[in-house]
Amino acid sequence: MSVQVAAPAVELKELSGPMDKAAGPPCEPVTAHPPGRAVAAVTCPLSATEREAALAPSCSERPPGSGCPGLSSSAAGLPPGAAKVPQASAMKRSDPHHPQHRHRDGNDSGGAAAEALVSPDGTVSEAPRTVKKIQFADQKQEFNKRPTKIGRRSLSRSISQSSTDSYSSAASYTDSSDDETSPRDKQQKNSKGSSDFCVKNIKQAEFGRREIEIAEQEMPALMALRKRAQGEKPLSGAKIVGCTHITAQTAVLMETLGALGAQCRWAACNIYSTLNEVAAALAESGFPVFAWKGESEDDFWWCIDRCVNVEGWQPNMILDDGGDLTHWIYKKYPNMFKKIKGIVEESVTGVHRLYQLSKAGKLCVPAMNVNDSVTKQKFDNLYCCRESILDGLKRTTDMMFGGKQVVVCGYGEVGKGCCAALKAMGSIVYVTEIDPICALQACMDGFRLVKLNEVIRQVDIVITCTGNKNVVTREHLDRMKNSCIVCNMGHSNTEIDVASLRTPELTWERVRSQVDHVIWPDGKRIVLLAEGRLLNLSCSTVPTFVLSITATTQALALIELYNAPEGRYKQDVYLLPKKMDEYVASLHLPTFDAHLTELTDEQAKYLGLNKNGPFKPNYYRY
Repeated sequence: MSVQVAAPAVELKELSGPMDKAAGPPCEPVTAHPPGRAVAAVTCPLSATEREAALAPSCSERPPGSGCPGLSSSAAGLPPGAAKVPQASAMKRSDPHHPQHRHRDGNDSGGAAAEALVSPDGTVSEAPRTVKKIQFADQKQEFNKRPTKIGRRSLSRSISQSSTDSYSSAASYTDSSDDETSPRDKQQKNSKGSSDFCVKNIKQAEFGRREIEIAEQEMPALMALRKRAQGEKPLSGAKIVGCTHITAQTAVLMETLGALGAQCRWAACNIYSTLNEVAAALAESGFPVFAWKGESEDDFWWCIDRCVNVEGWQPNMILDDGGDLTHWIYKKYPNMFKKIKGIVEESVTGVHRLYQLSKAGKLCVPAMNVNDSVTKQKFDNLYCCRESILDGLKRTTDMMFGGKQVVVCGYGEVGKGCCAALKAMGSIVYVTEIDPICALQACMDGFRLVKLNEVIRQVDIVITCTGNKNVVTREHLDRMKNSCIVCNMGHSNTEIDVASLRTPELTWERVRSQVDHVIWPDGKRIVLLAEGRLLNLSCSTVPTFVLSITATTQALALIELYNAPEGRYKQDVYLLPKKMDEYVASLHLPTFDAHLTELTDEQAKYLGLNKNGPFKPNYYRY
């Protein structure tokens, strides 16, 4: 819903004169105008005589939100009922058109005794006065005192509470009244009368739809797929069950799959990454979505089960991110694989699980490894993390990166992106690595290769990017300096041994959404982000354009596996054909007004290539 605010019918002029440092601007409501609207300070329209008769405080003495006489709060750009904040002292002016007045009780708006002195030329100033310390009625306790046991209980969150906090790190429109009720306990229906979904609040659908529309502008390849496949419907008859991050970008993918003819049911692969308003928009559009931000572990598996175990609906394709959905079907519903044509997996963790199943002879359907496709590995992992690592750390800690000592565990594509961003911001970056090739790359890029034990006492930030488990152990956590920030950029929450921190001698305090202080008995604390889960999608957002590349690769992998003739793919793990990688890249080039060079017949013959590609062999490393 678009709301247009009429410009105030008040002549706006600029005020002059010095201001007391403790006071706000001359007419504080003016600062509440949206950026981009040309607004100067507001001139109070009453005459000096009228103001004297009214015996009212001047503009500067009025609390913010009360405005000047004759100017409503709505005209000043503030909502009705805006909070009134006491001013520390009245402001001094030398402008005769704005004489300073006092309350009848002799106190200024800050509560300190003051006396107005009027000079012959009309200039008003204050006589010397004794400044009193401001004391707010609701702030009687001293902030530097440590909370008592009772107070600490209200400030600290238990482990179970902190794992289910619900708050969108991006723009969230969650109604606070809904926070205490689990979506599983609600009876919700969309406008079509369907209740085959479970989201935080279906009423947020309108906000989510706007976010999806914004994402569509940055996802040109998926929009191109919709147009090119309107007639042929390559996924007609496909029943896709998905488990990914549920964001505006994923919503564009889901709606593209629907446009290509597929039926979809979806759950979240991370308990913190769901955007509630986007999930609501998908549910309103008829997609069975089971996800909300701040799920418990039990909620997580319940949502996956609701996607899979539904009467009269049998999935024949799986789109997974992390392998949890595939694992659940193997564990609970192994007979479903008789009708499933293939699995598409996009994470290091999930691909590792698939290769384990294949090696053990337990993989009973073909699987496509999207994670190691060039269009995923070199773009989503590298360029996406290069931008989103800074975003996630800034939103959660408000920290400055310049001069900070950071250790990044792992120098794969994710680690490379994180290191490049932090180095560019002036951080001192160390790298840990097990692979000598990646280690040599780190050295050649100007990073010092270390063991974690060598720098753990001195670093300010620890970031894991390995996809492994127990990279940061309790021993490392015990040795960290006070206020060290610990976070994970890998998919799973196994890299940091968070379980070892859930002990009686350590105190957990929730600071803000996805930010916890873990406090040792001696008072030392570390700052743990997202409880060791994926930082960028748990605590911030990721660049839409990069996700367009990944999502298009996923869509083509689904189309390839679903339409492949019987026998083309065995019960094994495959990479997407190079030709499809190149096709995904070509769909994104028009965004940059980029123009590819074409080979001549002679050049193509010389290189032994087809003029239309593929242009690199499968063993080529970009």
